[in-house]
Amino acid sequence: MFQIDVMSRTPVYEQIVEQAERFIATGILSPGAPLPSVRSLSVELSVNPNTIQKAFNELGNRGLTVSVPGKGSFVSGNAAEIIRTQNRGKSGEFKLLAKQLFLAGAAQAEINEMVAEAIAE
Repeated sequence: MFQIDVMSRTPVYEQIVEQAERFIATGILSPGAPLPSVRSLSVELSVNPNTIQKAFNELGNRGLTVSVPGKGSFVSGNAAEIIRTQNRGKSGEFKLLAKQLFLAGAAQAEINEMVAEAIAE
């Protein structure tokens, strides 16, 4: 499920957090779904367990997961809504970027194509 790009400049824990957010937003991880254990994910990805724990702590701090002692981490009931709210707040950034692309000479059709490609991915 989780994959790490060792050539990326993005820290491993951030890659895990971003992937978990994407899995929650797309419904791959639904409310109440368990996350893999720190130990199993560490072995699967060949990553230090402390790195996995750091990612899981960040997910918990964002309210996306809840930790049950002795049981593991689970997707919180309102995780998808939290992500939707965060992403809606980025519409201003998106508008600014689209405007900058247009002012840099990109045609509206080209910008629309970029958006369509991003959604398809």
